[in-house]
Amino acid sequence: MADGSELGRAFVRWRPPKHLLSGPLAAYGLVIGLTAICAGVAYLEIARPPPLIEEAAAATAVPVPRPVNSLKLPFRRPRPLDFRMLTLAERDDMIEVTPDGLRLPKISSNGWMPWIAYSRRYDPDSPAARVGLMIINVGANEALMTRVIDELPGEVSLAFLPGTPDLPRWMKRAHAQNHETYLMMPIEDPEGIAERGIRPIVPKASGEENVKRLREAMARGEGYVGFVMPNPGPVSQSEEIARPLVQEIADRGLGLIEINPGPTPSAMYRLATDLGVGYARTSTVLDYKLANNGGLDGNLDRMAEWAGEAWPGRPARHDFGVLQPDNAAIDAIVAWRQRLTTQNTVSLVPIIGHFECRTACMTRLRVQPDQLRP
Repeated sequence: MADGSELGRAFVRWRPPKHLLSGPLAAYGLVIGLTAICAGVAYLEIARPPPLIEEAAAATAVPVPRPVNSLKLPFRRPRPLDFRMLTLAERDDMIEVTPDGLRLPKISSNGWMPWIAYSRRYDPDSPAARVGLMIINVGANEALMTRVIDELPGEVSLAFLPGTPDLPRWMKRAHAQNHETYLMMPIEDPEGIAERGIRPIVPKASGEENVKRLREAMARGEGYVGFVMPNPGPVSQSEEIARPLVQEIADRGLGLIEINPGPTPSAMYRLATDLGVGYARTSTVLDYKLANNGGLDGNLDRMAEWAGEAWPGRPARHDFGVLQPDNAAIDAIVAWRQRLTTQNTVSLVPIIGHFECRTACMTRLRVQPDQLRP
């Protein structure tokens, strides 16, 4: 359609026929024609919006957003749960029910060992210098046991007395608070720690009898990593006495911890290496009283400082200490843990982070490769 200016040019070029150029008819025709042309021009001008309206409309129009291509964040592996999620069937596969009704730990049908399956995970990206804490002889005092479980950080591992009343419930509660759990080896204790309903392992008993007593202790709880030998003595130093005990621990896929301040390896250490048992040893008894040593607070700080010392070419250090359940000890650990969070040179990890697993031990773990994953 032509606009108003084109119609005007067409009107200028138009010439009426000669017989219409004179008389009233000519006049009327001329008026009618001019009126029609003017009306057409006016219509076109009104129908087209003025430039100012078009500019205003363009200014107020909502802009269409352009797609934005954002940079992808680097992949970050989600932090694993503190404990492996085991189904009821998987747990049952690590239990042997004996003819006399004892529920004993065992290696599962596909090779999973309880000392790995029930261990607590820790962050492999944390500082390589590591420290650990274990509270031993948990269970003799219910009030202290409650504080230990509920108030101490989950990285602190707990070793229960097998004679603790209602032990499975307490161990489940400890697990729910993210504590790795162990059982104390039921040996005669010169310190007189009370064991209720437990027959101790003694040097004068036969190997078969001592294994039977060890199994009775094993059956008191479930979901633990292994046993803790509380002090050096005839049981740990004599290979004849220790061999059947360590063999039973190895056959059931459990770990072994020794508290041994002595400088020489014990018979249990040699047997654990030969039989492929996950093993850890400490000589650091944190609540051992020394004159002018700053007490437990000083011992905790010194352990962390020793582990955190670093210089080029030296591997990262690690150490863990043990102590008895005590109100003062619980308060000291809570305060020390808060101090530890202000630095980034030493990490607090469960005792599994201090185990050694040598050639025979690694050969056994490779039966189930998933056990080697963090």
